[in-house]
Amino acid sequence: MAGIVHSYKKMRDYLKTFGILTQHEIDSFEEKARSQKLKKGDFLIKKGQICKEVGFVTSGVLRSFYHSSSEEEVTYCFTFSNSFASAYSSFLSQDKTVENIQALTDVDILTISRNEILKLEQSSTNWLKFFKHITEQEYIRMEKRIFMLQKETAEKRYLNLLTNHPEFIQRIPLNFLASYLGITQRHLSRIRRVVSN
Repeated sequence: MAGIVHSYKKMRDYLKTFGILTQHEIDSFEEKARSQKLKKGDFLIKKGQICKEVGFVTSGVLRSFYHSSSEEEVTYCFTFSNSFASAYSSFLSQDKTVENIQALTDVDILTISRNEILKLEQSSTNWLKFFKHITEQEYIRMEKRIFMLQKETAEKRYLNLLTNHPEFIQRIPLNFLASYLGITQRHLSRIRRVVSN
């Protein structure tokens, strides 16, 4: 029970940081969110499903990946605590998703349904502003990632990760980290050796 209370408090504190929502609006969001636990290896969503909810991770790590034409897993995103997680394209379009979101560790997450979010948006312009802000943040993050993959060398991509997201290096298994960087695990091991010398 204490864990659930802590999860809701983390979400409330996070929502307050944006300075957009009133206390009443945050309370109404909290009432609609439901607590969920994912065991390591469980899926938040799988390829072929339609995304009907958004989750707020309060502890643990999620990995988002898709399958290439040769059926290899391609990791493109990690979600840590104090972040929203969703198959956003599917959530917005209501088409089947091509991605999988899987728990890399045990995960505590608060989820809210798409229908409830749509109701919130109709109830106040503050919610429209808030969700627009979240969507813009997600777009900028994905654009930066695409530019990084296309413009920078593998070593620069690793150094960027080391500088800006040390938690990735500390908590993500090497095979997933290599996939995220767009290189083989052997190549990543070589880069790590060079960087540490």
